[in-house]
Amino acid sequence: MTRRLTVVGASLAGLRAVESAREHGFDGEIVLIGDEMHAPYDRPTLSKAFLTSGEDPVEYRSLAQIREDLGVRLLLGRRATGLDAGESVVRTDQGDVGYDTLIVATGASPRRLPFGHDLAGVHTLRTRADADLLRSALVPGSRLVVIGGGFIGSELASSARERAVDVTIVEGAPVPLVRAVGAELGRVFSDLHARNGVPLLCDAAVAGVRGVAGRVCAVDLADGRSLPADVVVVGIGAVPATDWLKGSGIALAPDGGVLCDERLATSLPDVYAAGDVVSWPNAPLAGGVTPTTRLENWTSASDQGRRAAVNALFPEDAEPFVTVPYFWSDWYGSRIQFVGTADAEEVSFVFGDHDSDRFAALFRSGDRLVGAATLNEPRKVMKYRRHIALGGSWIDALALISDPAVSSSPAS
Repeated sequence: MTRRLTVVGASLAGLRAVESAREHGFDGEIVLIGDEMHAPYDRPTLSKAFLTSGEDPVEYRSLAQIREDLGVRLLLGRRATGLDAGESVVRTDQGDVGYDTLIVATGASPRRLPFGHDLAGVHTLRTRADADLLRSALVPGSRLVVIGGGFIGSELASSARERAVDVTIVEGAPVPLVRAVGAELGRVFSDLHARNGVPLLCDAAVAGVRGVAGRVCAVDLADGRSLPADVVVVGIGAVPATDWLKGSGIALAPDGGVLCDERLATSLPDVYAAGDVVSWPNAPLAGGVTPTTRLENWTSASDQGRRAAVNALFPEDAEPFVTVPYFWSDWYGSRIQFVGTADAEEVSFVFGDHDSDRFAALFRSGDRLVGAATLNEPRKVMKYRRHIALGGSWIDALALISDPAVSSSPAS
């Protein structure tokens, strides 16, 4: 019988796990371990309102509420360093913490370049402390080079432009965002940068980051160009924060994610996982087979945390975790939303087109709707998410739009 639930990771997935445990009647001890000193807060705002207006990120619950309302023992400012499944203990830099049931929710960490990260003015963005440093550096008139044209880099570019910063984005791929939204929508969304006066240099490899007296001064490209820089932000993706699990016997995916079954159980007994760290077989995206998926978005982290706690503590109520991925991103006053997958045979604009300020585009695979992207159409995308979850047909998906005009192109 579980007497103590220990959750490693005091961000969104970890908090949702402890909330769900209490909501479902678990009355044992709960320990929540986090490496930051803050209460769990809304990370997506760090690249948006936190940089532009100075608004503090929203805390999902205060420390007092977590301790008193949820009856949780908080161990903040502690870094997990190892896991001994035989002894049922989590090693931390401040001593061991035992568990009967464990949920791993340590998220992901920003990738770094192999050079330049020790220079002042070179930043990554994951935590509030990172955002504090970056906000103080983005002064009007400064020159910012963003390395990486994905969602985090694009959000940062948008926020910096709002602060009258001179921004250039460097992207190594010919088209940004291909894995997330496909090549066609990647090109369409990337046009927002040009419309807002931000150069986007694609197919551009970074050869080095130069500094003077310990402070960054330029980003050098492999083709010989040099971009002057007062500030550099590296936004080239994230890696699962699982170094502390190495040697524990837990099964890890090739990218370092924690391998889980459909119920979010790991290869170790009484150990589950949730959030950006998880690789698991997600049925709506499997297409008849069971490859693993790892998602880095708010919705998945929240929902996985809740389901992992129920599955771990109440086996009689255990269910597979199944989701249609959903994420959003705000650039230059526009909202991008995406559901499902971009792995498709055809993309069809069913409302608006490539050059519109508002549009909806659908992704077809066989006779099914598998994905949808919208720009400034917040009400439409959730209809498509429900349709994908129900296995809805392509023909029925087209009928959801009152305008029958459909412009189609092969997915690329």
